[in-house]
Amino acid sequence: MAEMKTKETDASVDAFLDTVQPERRKRDGQVLCELMQRVTGFEPKMWGPSLVGFGRYHYKYESGREGDLFLTGFSPRKSALSVYIMPGFSKYGRLMDKLGKHKTGKSCLYINKLDDVNLNTLEELIRHSVDDMRRRHGV
Repeated sequence: MAEMKTKETDASVDAFLDTVQPERRKRDGQVLCELMQRVTGFEPKMWGPSLVGFGRYHYKYESGREGDLFLTGFSPRKSALSVYIMPGFSKYGRLMDKLGKHKTGKSCLYINKLDDVNLNTLEELIRHSVDDMRRRHGV
């Protein structure tokens, strides 16, 4: 079975965020990091070279594949801020309607810049998703 590439590392989150370009994306990443730390109560950790994660849970699929991943996290990618809402979005329709300009994937929320969204709503979304993950995985 292939080894999971996304693993927690000892790399510095601050050092990583300092390298992010453009400057606006760096600032948004720093704001998002502070917000997620406050909401989750977890210290930020690097997962792989470009993901900032908070907390940890263990998963195991029926196929036998298992591993560990963060409860929530983000990556300040060049094209957008990628925010990981691990339970997906089906339970959060009301919040998504109030969030502002965004796109979604299965568990990924894409935001061009934090000014495009309501930060209070984003904070509530992150809080609910982390609470759901804690209940689901006994964290």
